[in-house]
Amino acid sequence: MKFNKTVSVSAAFIVLALGVSGLPAVAEEFDEMDIEHWQEEYMTVVDRGDKAFHGGLGNENTVSCDQCHPNGANIHPETYPKFQTQLGKVVVLGEMINWCIMNPLEADALPLDDAVMVALQAYIHHERRGVALAPGKH
Repeated sequence: MKFNKTVSVSAAFIVLALGVSGLPAVAEEFDEMDIEHWQEEYMTVVDRGDKAFHGGLGNENTVSCDQCHPNGANIHPETYPKFQTQLGKVVVLGEMINWCIMNPLEADALPLDDAVMVALQAYIHHERRGVALAPGKH
């Protein structure tokens, strides 16, 4: 009985907090110019990722991502998160990218929110656009 009362009080508090938070109930409006601008921004990041993927990470051993994964092939970003044997756990794509950066490329890992990490993931996902999501698939 105490659990139900606690849940009811918690639920009421959440509803009240959401109601007075001032969050708009609808999304902001946008038009074709907005979409065009956002697409240009996205493609700028994809281009940065393309350059980093093909040798622009500044590592000393000159290994690049495309030596193992030409044009982002066989990375399958649509399957993440998934278990990676190299890391011994379920990881997101950025963690696997960092494994490659630290091991074959022999460079320092990137923070997952680093602009280069975001660009690498944008490029990899862009190369696989149109492929259905399949998290956990091997």
